[in-house]
Amino acid sequence: MIKYILVPLIFVFAYSFSFAQTQYRNIMITNENSPDEPTVVINPENTNHIVAACNIDAYFFSFDGGYTWSSRKLESKFGVWGDPCLAFDTKDDLFYFHLSLANGFSNDRIVCQKSENGGITWTAVDTAIGQNPPHMQDKEWACIDVTNSLYRNNVYLAWTQCGQGNGVYDKEGGTRNPETSEPQTDIFFSLSTDEGISWNQPKIISTEPGSPCTDVPNTLLGVTSTVGPDGQLYECWSSGKGIIFNRSTDGGATWLEKAITIDSLPAGFKYSIPGIYRCFGFPSISCDRTSGPEQGKIYVSWTDQRNGAEDTDVWFTYSSDNGITWSKVTRVNNDPVKTQQFCSAMTIDQSNGHLYFLYYNRQDKSSNLTDVFVASSTDGGLTFSNEKISESSFDPEESTFFGDYISIAAVDGIVRPVWTRLDGTTSSLWTAIINEN
Repeated sequence: MIKYILVPLIFVFAYSFSFAQTQYRNIMITNENSPDEPTVVINPENTNHIVAACNIDAYFFSFDGGYTWSSRKLESKFGVWGDPCLAFDTKDDLFYFHLSLANGFSNDRIVCQKSENGGITWTAVDTAIGQNPPHMQDKEWACIDVTNSLYRNNVYLAWTQCGQGNGVYDKEGGTRNPETSEPQTDIFFSLSTDEGISWNQPKIISTEPGSPCTDVPNTLLGVTSTVGPDGQLYECWSSGKGIIFNRSTDGGATWLEKAITIDSLPAGFKYSIPGIYRCFGFPSISCDRTSGPEQGKIYVSWTDQRNGAEDTDVWFTYSSDNGITWSKVTRVNNDPVKTQQFCSAMTIDQSNGHLYFLYYNRQDKSSNLTDVFVASSTDGGLTFSNEKISESSFDPEESTFFGDYISIAAVDGIVRPVWTRLDGTTSSLWTAIINEN
């Protein structure tokens, strides 16, 4: 099944701090070209094979479990403009989604590329989705059905369209509010049944529009997706009314007539953290596809400041009925005082149902010194264990863009977080070696 071969790693980074402040070894992936907004995936067929990517066009692959990395630059006939998203299908092929940069105009479409050799090259597929000038397409996310359902290997893609210019509203175009004629944001969706070669006509899956992109706290932004054990498709995103959820049980053909509000986000999804350029509390969503007792449970996590601007926290809820009802919102971090835990990501290890949450933490600091923590749960979110995984703190400066998200992946007890470290105005990309077995 594995179609790639090992090749010499031309640009290899394997640096680590010597400070013995954590049991987890830190590996610097790169400190070139101001990396931020990383994403990471682990190959389910070979956990030594890990791939990461970051803004704007850099990607990295490792064949030794993340100890050493090869660095390369992604190229596309549509250009590359960041917001990377990676996903493996069941054929061991790797998909890379990103924004476009065509003819000097960025964000005019979403691009899908595919590698059949583990990320060494990306020549198998190079297609574009959602072009609708003059409107912007932004913050895409994708998932692939890896179940044994009818929709196996369907590729699902969702993103935000920002209405601009003199666009005309219609049911599928969704660029302007039909009542006020003002530009608006919508969550769009498309799918591919032929491994990314072609895509169906994009449709709106948000049942209420958001404000224009210039009014960020009230936009529809940060969509994320996952697949259930029987091929159910789940999507959620941030909005001015809270975290919104929609689902499809027929491979993306039909959706709920009215999307469900998971949580009202009383303080909104955009907030301020001292020393950080900007912060969004975008949601992460995962679904248990194991054969264990939590099978089918949907998990959603995010960060917000409902307890005050000096007390940002990581939150968590779950649904056991396909997203119709949701549990009481629970705090993940366990700090005893009002401190800052922000910019989180969540994943689930489908081998055992364990949950992992990655976030930045200032619980021991009175300054802007920042650490990186991972919280884990082995009982479906009833209890959490929080551990520091960064070997030393960093002190960021607000003038430098920090990125809007970080990433974590877990397969068969191999857990690999990826985060941005910002020392003053110098950014670098890091992982930690966490092996639960």
